[in-house]
Amino acid sequence: MKLESIIGQLFILGFNGPSIDPTHRIVADIRDRNLGGVILFDKLLAKNEARNNITGPAQVKKLTISLQGHATTPLLVAIDQEGGMVKRLKAETGFPETASASDLGDHDDPTLTAIHAGCTAQTLNHLGINFNLAPVVDLNIFPGNPVIGKIKRSFSDDPETVIRHATIWIQEHKKLNILSCLKHFPGHGSSRTDSHLGFTDISTSWQEKELTPFKRLIAPASQTRVESLMLGHLFNRNLDPQYPATLSRIVIQDLLRTQIGFNGVVITDDLQMKAITDKYGLEESVCLALAAGADMVIVGNNLEYDPDFLKKIIPAIISAVKEKRIPERRICEAWQRVKNMKKYLSGSNRKRSD
Repeated sequence: MKLESIIGQLFILGFNGPSIDPTHRIVADIRDRNLGGVILFDKLLAKNEARNNITGPAQVKKLTISLQGHATTPLLVAIDQEGGMVKRLKAETGFPETASASDLGDHDDPTLTAIHAGCTAQTLNHLGINFNLAPVVDLNIFPGNPVIGKIKRSFSDDPETVIRHATIWIQEHKKLNILSCLKHFPGHGSSRTDSHLGFTDISTSWQEKELTPFKRLIAPASQTRVESLMLGHLFNRNLDPQYPATLSRIVIQDLLRTQIGFNGVVITDDLQMKAITDKYGLEESVCLALAAGADMVIVGNNLEYDPDFLKKIIPAIISAVKEKRIPERRICEAWQRVKNMKKYLSGSNRKRSD
């Protein structure tokens, strides 16, 4: 495969609108640039629009079928459907209501968690969504955390409780060939600020026990098969004095790959978040993330909207490869991991409910 097509597989992009036709920009990205995946949003924040890719169950199912119909390599169709306050499929647009991670952790009832996780997985399976960017395995160390604790995204401040419920969540999704993603490495639960809004420094609040859920859930003896892990835009000078985790070779290669032993797909959080864009240009951050060891890059096209992003970034990455800023073997290594993850999607069409 040509380098251009390999690079396309390393991106998950957002796009605008509840439907597509052959003239839509995302179709060109899928058809001509071999885009690896898309991410669905209920709103388009960049244009202050209350509706975007999601208006109802029948519409979403039709949209995902259309998207896959343009793909030579099966698309990852991703969504943030954690439950509680963080969900794109909402009751007001016809989808089942599900509990937050915090509520499930407080009840600490494995059966209840299995019911809610199973309901989410069944909904996604019916819609043709094959990648849920969940569960959150951040520890609720600072309950006033504006992006984790305050909006009930963490199962608990206790690692064992988080591991117990995240395991159930992953298992219920696995039954229907829905991929899961642990987030936000190396742990967002102690932060005092929201990485969507600006630079997030966890140097003085982060605790090493925040790594425990990640370590246990990716261990070879784990009951789960975790295909991917999401990096948080989190700066910790004790881990890397220069870069936040998303752009850090020390965090990705030394800590996550070598020390912890994770061999799955490492995905960035949305690179349009202000924790990154306040300090780095988008092109620079993409190249830094890939060079550092990230395998897939999310650009949500939601906080900012650029329908030509992939068309512009592929030549920039090729230039970075030619200039040795990104080793070509790093691109091929990332592509191999993405291919291996997509193998788990085989059979999902047979299992999809009608």
